[in-house]
Amino acid sequence: MNNKKEQIILTERPTGTPDINTFKLVETDSKQPENGEVLIRTLYVSVDPYMRGRMIDAPSYVAPFELNAVIEGGVIGEVVESKSDQFQSGDVVIGGYGWQTYYTAKENEIRKIDKDIAPITTHLGILGMTGLTAYFGLLEIGKPKEGETVVISGAAGAVGSVVGQIAKIKGAHVVGIAGSDEKIQYLKEELHFDDAINYKTTSNLESDLAKACPNGVDIYFDNVGGEISDAVHVHLNKFARMPICGAISSYNLKGEDIGPRVQTTLIKKSALMQGFTLGDFADRFPEGTVALAEWLQEGKLNYQETIKEGFENIPDAFLDLFKGNNIGKLLVKVAELPQ
Repeated sequence: MNNKKEQIILTERPTGTPDINTFKLVETDSKQPENGEVLIRTLYVSVDPYMRGRMIDAPSYVAPFELNAVIEGGVIGEVVESKSDQFQSGDVVIGGYGWQTYYTAKENEIRKIDKDIAPITTHLGILGMTGLTAYFGLLEIGKPKEGETVVISGAAGAVGSVVGQIAKIKGAHVVGIAGSDEKIQYLKEELHFDDAINYKTTSNLESDLAKACPNGVDIYFDNVGGEISDAVHVHLNKFARMPICGAISSYNLKGEDIGPRVQTTLIKKSALMQGFTLGDFADRFPEGTVALAEWLQEGKLNYQETIKEGFENIPDAFLDLFKGNNIGKLLVKVAELPQ
């Protein structure tokens, strides 16, 4: 086989919105596997909003990306050469080795996935990090009850779309907020949200929320932050719960994100606002995966993927996250899995 591989590395720590100069495509040699290692050919690469935070050299829940090193992230690949008794050639595996066409992994860095349960891409989406984020954030922090109202920002994204469907399974009234008519149609017609609001075309988001949530808001699953969240807070009910999953509206700001103070609202409403990351629930991943897989097989969960093609297009796909161009999980297809 060709011993060369392509990698995309981080060349700068961006201020504001990253651009094409933030990344560089390089070619280097692949390492042949030694005992206990496998050589993997990348099939699909995940791009996710949290990666923007790792481009900053600042303390966080995970270490920042290193400059001039491969950008790490979720990947699905095929084992093409194995010197491990745990894997064989042709196995489909998932790992976090990031934006490169080949990778030599130690056997404890990857795990085999069952390609017969569901399409392999679901393990980077609804059966993977994004699905589990929705599952634990909503059920453990939001704690939805039948008849309650759940509002989701970024509702057509990989996490938000699953949150809304789980809330429907639990008997809630579900309202999504998204940024295009196509996304609104998807939420209402395919995912069966009770209502959805296009924040880009509404003349008054607070008023539209009042109409969509006549009984107020019991759970607000926040993926966005900013002015959208300010409008939702006005409608919170007593003892409302707010899982804070993301704040994509502020990720590329050059200055501080200044807005209304939330303390008075939290006090008046006896409301809970709790940030979380998926790692908080790491010891319970198998539980979440089993539940999501069952709902998927029963037809209670649907999903959509936006898949771009070509390794060299990974940076463009990542930047699309901040333009709202994707519906559901955004992936880049790097190579075809042989039949």
